[in-house]
Amino acid sequence: MQFRKDINGLRAFAVIAVVLFHFNPATLSGGFAGVDVFFVISGYLMTGIIFKKLDTNSFSLLSFYLARARRIIPALATLCLALLIYGWFFLIPSEFQLLSKHTSVSMGFVSNLAYWRESGYFDAISHEKWLLHTWSLSVEWQFYIIYPALLLLLNRTFTLSTIKKILLCSTIVGFLYCIYVSYASPNLAYYFLPSRAWEMMIGGLAYLYPFKFNSKLKKTPQLVGVTLIIASYTFIDETNYWPSFLALMPCLGAYLIIIAGDNDSFLTGNYIFQKIGTWSYSIYLWHWPLVIFYYERSGGHGSPIVYILLSVVFGVLSYRYIESIDFKQPANLSFINIIKFKPVLMTLFIALLSVAIYSTTGADLKARSAAQSDTALYLKRYQKASYVSSFVKQAYRSECNYYDGSLAKINIANTCTNGGSGGIFVWGDSHAQALGYGLRKTLHRVNFNQVATSGCRPLVKEDSVSKGEFKKACDRSNKKAAEAILKIHPKVIVLAQKLDHHKNDFFEIVAFLERNNINAQIILAGPVPQWRPSLPKAIVKRHFDVQEKYIDDIYFVKETTQVNTILKKLYNNSSIQYVSIIDTLCSSDHKCLAKVDDNNTPLVWDYGHLTLEGSIYIAEKIFQPVLNKALK
Repeated sequence: MQFRKDINGLRAFAVIAVVLFHFNPATLSGGFAGVDVFFVISGYLMTGIIFKKLDTNSFSLLSFYLARARRIIPALATLCLALLIYGWFFLIPSEFQLLSKHTSVSMGFVSNLAYWRESGYFDAISHEKWLLHTWSLSVEWQFYIIYPALLLLLNRTFTLSTIKKILLCSTIVGFLYCIYVSYASPNLAYYFLPSRAWEMMIGGLAYLYPFKFNSKLKKTPQLVGVTLIIASYTFIDETNYWPSFLALMPCLGAYLIIIAGDNDSFLTGNYIFQKIGTWSYSIYLWHWPLVIFYYERSGGHGSPIVYILLSVVFGVLSYRYIESIDFKQPANLSFINIIKFKPVLMTLFIALLSVAIYSTTGADLKARSAAQSDTALYLKRYQKASYVSSFVKQAYRSECNYYDGSLAKINIANTCTNGGSGGIFVWGDSHAQALGYGLRKTLHRVNFNQVATSGCRPLVKEDSVSKGEFKKACDRSNKKAAEAILKIHPKVIVLAQKLDHHKNDFFEIVAFLERNNINAQIILAGPVPQWRPSLPKAIVKRHFDVQEKYIDDIYFVKETTQVNTILKKLYNNSSIQYVSIIDTLCSSDHKCLAKVDDNNTPLVWDYGHLTLEGSIYIAEKIFQPVLNKALK
């Protein structure tokens, strides 16, 4: 296929947007749409390669796959190897194990499926994943596997003219499906091939249904295309459902630029864009690990310009010394020759290395200094498995939890609701469990009862949100709590949950108490400060100095402060006493208490569950005066 300067420049439009967005979303709020532009380009080029061969009956599926491997794998394998080497020296075992998992799924081109299962693309936790950006390579590779195979099958029955019409209809159907799934299951839509395939197929249509423009007219579709792409980068942001119908903007823009075929345009053909377009794949590969470096060291504060420039430098080096190597495809496509093909060997080597690291729990070895560092040992202490088994299970009163981790319990221990009449009744989810520990330790002379089930909001009606075993557990938990309150007649009912308090109508609980002549003071605990992926990780990465107790960090979940503001408006000066934890622990300059003593003991041990020390701290500093007054 003849070299197209306009398409090469279009690659620059795409990679520049993605890089700027990842380093600072505020710079270009819709820059992630650059990936959609890449998909259109890929669809155009692949369709051209396939149909030219089909037209002459010379298309080989295996040769096509090896050609794609030769193009994509060497630079990707080099990046994965470099990250694994870095991980050996600098990553703690849990991080190194996660990296090894991600290198294996990236080299296997199924990383989009892995990341879909783990979290959303725009979550704060994304800055823990060194190869998150490879999801798009996995989508493309899956398309490369399925698309030509389907075309070969169709070619046995239909003419090329009919196949073109089938692809046109399929693109429309794919777009409609994309719109549906983007709203029905946004995270699935973002990562999965079925909701992305139409973007590559619209590029294919640009090849299959070419337009001929004279030198004057071709400027118009290109200008419209550039305008659509820039508009998508500017006016779309991560709050929009994506891809959805909005993805038509960058995709149609790329389509128009391709069909215009203006090789002499300054917009795409200028020297800088031609160079960046040539280096774009390698720049794309290297920029995301550098984004993580930037955020780990600065927390997102300060200028990322040095890291952006490094992305280009590493991209240039990768292009020159890795991408440009001509790995010869074997003439004889026997099994042995395919295995010996260097890109295939690279894949197998990275896969085996990743498995070895993962199976040793992230090379948790005495020989590896990063596994024995103070920060590694600190994080080990607060890993879920060790912290829950060592401290939390008993302290949180797991016997009062209707959900055992997979199934709803039929009942809970009698000790949960036979703590004596009057006193305090703790009701809610696992965050209520965590708070309950500190309340019992601080107010140890008061009668305590607790019904708190993981993931369950305190309700006096059926849970309409939860499903399956969770729903069973929540309905049983809330029914038990209501029955116990009628029997115990507590003086104070403390309600607590993770977030979404404002989606509950706690006045329904007030009405329930009034109907049953229960004279109890309801105290609603606001959300605690939360950090994702976890507060201990934020501490070891940027705040390990024991003197730094209050932190302002990129991991902070801003939703907690937003919910707090709503709750104050809803419940201040009402029959429900709202206790704002955020207002006490966080200052106006967005710094929140992260450590409760001089030993780096975190307030929460994961994203938002109170440590035992944190629970006691909040109980003493915030709730003790409130509860003592309510119990009089």
